[in-house]
Amino acid sequence: MPDMPPTFTGSGDDGTTGLLGEGRVPKHHPRIAASGDLDEASAALGLARALAQSQDARSTLTTIQRDLYALMAEVSSLPENAARFRTIDGGRVTWLEETIRRWEAQVAMPSGFILPGDSLGGAAAALARTIVRRAERDVADLTLSGDLENPELLRYLNRLSSLCFVLELLENQAAGVNSPSLARPSPS
Repeated sequence: MPDMPPTFTGSGDDGTTGLLGEGRVPKHHPRIAASGDLDEASAALGLARALAQSQDARSTLTTIQRDLYALMAEVSSLPENAARFRTIDGGRVTWLEETIRRWEAQVAMPSGFILPGDSLGGAAAALARTIVRRAERDVADLTLSGDLENPELLRYLNRLSSLCFVLELLENQAAGVNSPSLARPSPS
């Protein structure tokens, strides 16, 4: 395992940061913004993992956080180096789809949109979902502009947001919430 770089170098004090490979870009560059959103998504998933009731969810979220680390490396690399960091492929997307299906079989799907906050773990999963969606928008921008070549990155993030929704339902159920709060209350 490579040694961690020093905690600070001061090289970013001029408002630039390095990409994987040679070269520096402004800290507001779209690649850096996407990488930051992916990092934030991983942190939110870490909160969801810390609050998760089931070992299956905790283990799955650990794997996803590692996938996001790899995805971040590909997004943060120069186009000529991207293939070197590519680990997200169709197999990873299929794994997410299988996990979603497995978890969906364990919960009742709500009759409409739900409000986050019925349980701590569910709220953390909902927060993670919204951050994953933001990261997905940034990765979509890079992909559609031709700056990212791997279409599986977008597919992975799209499925990940769905997984976060199902995790919210699982966590609510584990906390004893069988009828989540609907965004539009049922007529009485």
